[in-house]
Amino acid sequence: HLTELVDETERSALLDRAPLDLRVNALKTSPETLLPQFPEAEMLPHSLYALRLPTGQAVDNHPAVLDGLVEIQDLGSQLIVDACRVKPRMTVLDLCAGAGGKTLALAGLMSNEGRLIATDTNRARLDQLRPRGNRAGALNIEILLLNPGKENAMLSDLSGKCDVVLIDAPCSGSGTWRRNPETRWRLDPARLQRVIDEQARLLGIGAEMVASGGHMVYAVCSLIAAEGRGQVAGFLASNSGWRAVGTGVPAGRPDGDGTLLTPHHDGCDGFFFARLEKL
Repeated sequence: HLTELVDETERSALLDRAPLDLRVNALKTSPETLLPQFPEAEMLPHSLYALRLPTGQAVDNHPAVLDGLVEIQDLGSQLIVDACRVKPRMTVLDLCAGAGGKTLALAGLMSNEGRLIATDTNRARLDQLRPRGNRAGALNIEILLLNPGKENAMLSDLSGKCDVVLIDAPCSGSGTWRRNPETRWRLDPARLQRVIDEQARLLGIGAEMVASGGHMVYAVCSLIAAEGRGQVAGFLASNSGWRAVGTGVPAGRPDGDGTLLTPHHDGCDGFFFARLEKL
């Protein structure tokens, strides 16, 4: 199932230890101000707020983490947020927000101005966002728990009004196997088909919320083509009022109508993401 871009070198990289990346919280500080607190950190290219620490370093109880100055977040996730290209005063929907890592990054880029809605169907994960948002000083986040199958009705007030919709969709997780090696043994054809069907359903929900001229960013932490470029190709073939546009992210490799990030090539978790414009 892996794309042809994922060669033996990349498969070997999926067995390595994952790095420890931080995202500097733009609402509270800057990388230059924060760097003295992490003397072993290096600033990463391609993203303005990304720092990398030596693998194995523990930071959970570091004052900068506890004070919300930084969040632990892989470079790949940060690049996906960059692809959203949000600005203050926009209306932005994070449809599969989970515990809110990308939501917090979006809030930083929006400078607490505009409307930022974080939704998910998993209450336990979404409940983590409010205390994280308070710690980060992210004041413009609206949190909404969705009922599966009733998303369109519960989001009806946003229909056709969002400047950006981010869909960080449920997936096989194949791009994060080095962090969660046990998940590779849980993946079988039936489970893969279920997540592919759910991804297509979520694309349809997200598309309904985007304003004319707005954008949808679709992302999966997967290296499997059917979840990435195949999913986007299917959506574009079925929706004539959309087109793929550049992500603006100077990393990764082209893969169909999107971008593929891989551990060996890009030094981050494996992701596919694409930016789609509503005409």
